[in-house]
Order: sequence, then C-alpha cells, then structure tokens
Amino acid sequence: MDVIEVPPVPKRVIEREKPVERHTEEKISDGPDPTFPISRKGILTSFVTGKAMEIPEMDLFGRCRFVSEFEKLNRIGEGTYGIVYRAKDTKTDKIVALKKVRMEHEVDGLPMSGLREISVLLRCHHENIVQLKEVVVGKSLESIFLAMEYCEQDLASLLDNMQNPFSESQVKCIMLQVLKGLKYLHQNFIVHRDLKVSNLLMTDKGCVKIADFGLARWFSLPVRPMTPKVVTLWYRAPELLLQARTQTTSVDMWAAGCILGELLACCHVIGHQPLLPGTSEIAQLEQIVDLLGTPSDAIWPEYSSLPALANFTLKAQPYNNLKQKFPWLSPAGLRLLNFLFMYDPKKRATAEECLQSSYFKEQPLPCDPKMMPSFPQHRNLKAGNKANPNQVTQPASSIDTGVMDQTMNLPTISDLLGSLVKKRRLD
Repeated sequence: MDVIEVPPVPKRVIEREKPVERHTEEKISDGPDPTFPISRKGILTSFVTGKAMEIPEMDLFGRCRFVSEFEKLNRIGEGTYGIVYRAKDTKTDKIVALKKVRMEHEVDGLPMSGLREISVLLRCHHENIVQLKEVVVGKSLESIFLAMEYCEQDLASLLDNMQNPFSESQVKCIMLQVLKGLKYLHQNFIVHRDLKVSNLLMTDKGCVKIADFGLARWFSLPVRPMTPKVVTLWYRAPELLLQARTQTTSVDMWAAGCILGELLACCHVIGHQPLLPGTSEIAQLEQIVDLLGTPSDAIWPEYSSLPALANFTLKAQPYNNLKQKFPWLSPAGLRLLNFLFMYDPKKRATAEECLQSSYFKEQPLPCDPKMMPSFPQHRNLKAGNKANPNQVTQPASSIDTGVMDQTMNLPTISDLLGSLVKKRRLD
C-alpha cells in the first residue's frame, strides 16, 4: 500500500503589532490636557456606515460661534465669576459685552456657576434684565465667553465719578426699573442673590438692567437650603448673616432696600458711600442694629433659633434711626424703606408691593427713563485720553447737530431785537 506523504504545513508567523507612538498630550494613561489648543479634528463613528468619520470644521463647536469673530476693544469690568470685555461683532458691527467664564480651578468642564448663569439668562426676556445673545468659544476649555448686550454704564462707577448726584426723581426712576426686573425674576422663581449697585447697568437711553447672574438660583416651594455666604457683605440680609438655613426672594429685597438707601443718601451727601459698609459679618450686623435697632422674637419669631446666635449676642439698641439718617425723606419714602428693611423675611416687602408704594406716586414723580442724563463712558476712557469725568454728555448717536431741525437756523432773540430797533430808526 502506497504511503501518501502529507507536506508539512508552514508555520504562520504572526508579527506583533508595533506600538503606535502617540504625542505625550494624547497618552491614554494621562489623557489629553483639556487646556491645550485643539491639535486635531474630532473623530466620531457614523451611525450609517459604522466607520470612523471626522467632524466637519463647521460643526466642531456645535452651534457656538468662534471668539475670533469678535474684536476685543477693551476690558470694562470683572463680575463675580468672570472678566468682561467690550467687543465688536465683526459680522454685524454691533458692540457687545463679552464675559469670559472663569475656568481657573475647573478640570471637569464648565463650572456650575457658569451653567446656572447661562440657563437663567437664556430663559429671561425682560427689558430690565441684561440679555444674553449667545455663547461663543475658543480653541481651549478656558475660552468660553457669554456675548451679552452692551450697556454703557454700571451704576457703581457712575456714582463714583459723577459730580452732581442723581435727583430724587431720577432715583425713583432707577428703583422702579430695578423693582420691575426683580418682580419678573421672582415671578419666574429666580432669586438673584448678588444684587448691588455694581451689578446694575444703565444704557445711554436711561434703561437700567440687572446683570451678573453667577450666583442666581431657581427656587421651589417649599424652599430648600442654599449656601448662606452669598450676596456682597454690604447688601447681605440679616438672616444670611445669622446663618439661616433657607433663602427666599426676601434676600433680594433687602439688597434693593440697601440700594435705595445708598442712592437717596447720595442725593444730599457729596460723595458715594454704601448705606451699611461693614468690614466683617459681625461689623455688618452692628451696622444694621445701629440703623434699625436690635431684633427680637416679638418682631422676628424665628430670631432666637438662628444658628449664629449660639456664638454671640447682638448689642441692645432699641431705636430705629432711619428718620435720623434721612430727615428730608417723606413719610411714604420712610415707610417704603422700613418695609424693605423688615427683619422677618416673611414680612419683608415684595417687588410687586414696592411698585404699588405711594412713594412713587408723590412729588417729585419718577422721571421718564429717556430723560435720564447720559455720562462719559468711564470704563472705556484710556489713561492718556480721559475726558472730564464730571462732564455730563450726550452719546454721539443722540447729539442733535441741528442739520434736520429748522429751529436751529432761526436768528437769536438779540438779533431780532437789534434789527427791529434799526428798522424803527430808519422809519
């Protein structure tokens, strides 16, 4: 029987795959550094073919525009959670405010404060709330900007630089707009939590807008605990200073009372100073007690149960000194201030109640916002080219040159009288 020889099967040599060299920024062990500029296009898997595909350049940043489409003009301020620039949209040539979101200590993406501000502003549509136009981005995680409508002034720098203070009529005009903005926020279950004069913006048309929503929160009923250390110290309500576990819209109304008092004080005092300029939480409580008297369980039922009172006791001061602080203010104005400065948050005035106050219906009546004076844009003046900061000016767009007004071409009264006398002499 013939033996069939089977040829030996050649051994398959399987070469080991060479390790792919990767840039140190893209090592799997470390992960890419999110602060580095984008060095390659993103890769996605197609749902249709199941193959890898590159993300088109136009879709790389989603629906957000690129920050290079805006020309930065100058830095105009710094909010609680970001730096603000004046910039020009190169597509529309309109001036906007670009607020850079702070990302200094963030490693897991956008900070919660930035998300809250974006989500709140996108849902707010009111003439007295600053408008968020869009979110623009750069090529790194640190380059996230909020493009908002540009307002020429902020109330704090305006009060610091103006020579002639606001009149009481103008103060009423400002406060009515602030209260309308607060009414809108509170009706939509939003508490601002950082209301102060530097967060109130004003356009050259006299429109006041509430800005800087980095600490804003939605609230629900029943109210849940929130972080107590919010609101700038000078405008912080006593329940926050005494570490109350819950916060309501009343913290905004206390701040509104501080703003009203600050503006009214400026009407009769040269120079701008906060109403309650405490240097610490204890000092702030002492300022409040000196002005309003010491609270008690009789006027504030929950007073003795507040956590901070376990560590100290407020001094005894039985008098309300608002009338001594504002001796020239009408009884209606004093009632409004007292209503805003109620110790018990449940009894404190609401924005809607303040708008119905008789103080805004008595003389001097609030002026029309369009009749508010305009001022030099102090935030945009360069050091070497500063105008007189005390000079009241009209914006370039509103200056009447007289070209279209025929009354500007009429002769003066002296010319008319002179020609009349000359005519009589000739006769």
